[in-house]
Amino acid sequence: MANQTKKVKQIRIQEHWQMLIWLLFVQILVAFVGRGIVPLGVLIGNDLSLTKAQIGMLPAGLFLGQAIASIPAGFLADRLGSRRLLLALSLCLGINFMLSTFLNEFWSMLLFVVLGGLGYGAMHPVSNRGIVYWFSQVQRGTAMGIKQMGVTLGSALSAVILLPLAAKYGWRTAVIGASALLIGAGFLSFYQYRDSEHSHSANHSERLSAFYRSMWKMVRNKPLLLVSLSAFGLNGAQMCLNTYLVLYAHEKMGISLVLSGMLLVISEVCGSFGRVAWGVVSDRLFNGERTIILLLITIISAISSLVIVSIPANTEFLFLVPVVAVFGFAVSGFNGIWMNLASELVRPEHAGISSGLSIMIGSLGVMVAPPFFGLMVDMNGNYTYGWLFVTFLLCIVIMILLAMFQFNRKEKKRVDQHAV
Repeated sequence: MANQTKKVKQIRIQEHWQMLIWLLFVQILVAFVGRGIVPLGVLIGNDLSLTKAQIGMLPAGLFLGQAIASIPAGFLADRLGSRRLLLALSLCLGINFMLSTFLNEFWSMLLFVVLGGLGYGAMHPVSNRGIVYWFSQVQRGTAMGIKQMGVTLGSALSAVILLPLAAKYGWRTAVIGASALLIGAGFLSFYQYRDSEHSHSANHSERLSAFYRSMWKMVRNKPLLLVSLSAFGLNGAQMCLNTYLVLYAHEKMGISLVLSGMLLVISEVCGSFGRVAWGVVSDRLFNGERTIILLLITIISAISSLVIVSIPANTEFLFLVPVVAVFGFAVSGFNGIWMNLASELVRPEHAGISSGLSIMIGSLGVMVAPPFFGLMVDMNGNYTYGWLFVTFLLCIVIMILLAMFQFNRKEKKRVDQHAV
């Protein structure tokens, strides 16, 4: 009997990790297509004669779509589960990005990028809900880090695969091929992934008024708002690094386009490791405490941005590698911790809505920061003020996280006193 119980438990654990693999698989392909617009920005900019600010508007458009979709996707995930939505978001992103390649006018292309962003943004609350129900709290930091690793891994693969292909065959051909791959992955995941038997989809007859009441509770949740505001700054800093690193290395440092793309790969690969490493550290060393990890990540990121400012022009590729690696490990590694916090600050049945609200607020940073960074480069003719802007943004995040840390300590003290 004991052996049978042990065997059943092993099968369940194996099933948990199998479902995580499917979430990771779709996450990689979603990022491969959606974030692929970043390394391809150089070629798209040359083809359409775009300014630096307009190049920055491409990822901003993607994340505008994410901001619009996040709360509705969270609501639908809580009602329908994750399985069906994995297919829907894959079709949304893949088809709209395919259509964008047939256009030659910037603003019309940007519209389809925004529409594709609806699918890109839906991935986070949909997959976050799966993590919440498949894993316990002391496992979620690691599991979420692995799943979120798919974002940076997909972005790195786009720099490794899409950029060389686009340089040879054109960015339009590369985007069409990547989008077709994503659509295929969406159908495959639909047949292989399933929702946890412990997940409780909301009653379909539930009134929208109940949804609005839940949203009002989220808006009044001070820790959720503080972590979302910190994600605003961290997301903005991360996307500034991703959007302009290739241009910065190519134009200021005189590094070839291929090696400049490799710097982005290094940053994203280190960010992938960071998402898992920070989650493991949070689970095993801090017993699920996330705020202190976010604070440490932000401090390292701010220092890295200052270091980039001090690097002289025409610095060799190898000297840039360690700076970019540390910067990417920190600023591209925070997302798993953020997603965990946003999901854990509410009851599990509201994890989709809470992460959707947090993603919506956090996405605003990506919409604002890269175009502003690019505008400063256009106005000043160099990247110094852009990186200083990133440092300033991260310093604000540090203050927000310190306020959140103090709030959590007071709440814990109040609960302990009430228990006594």
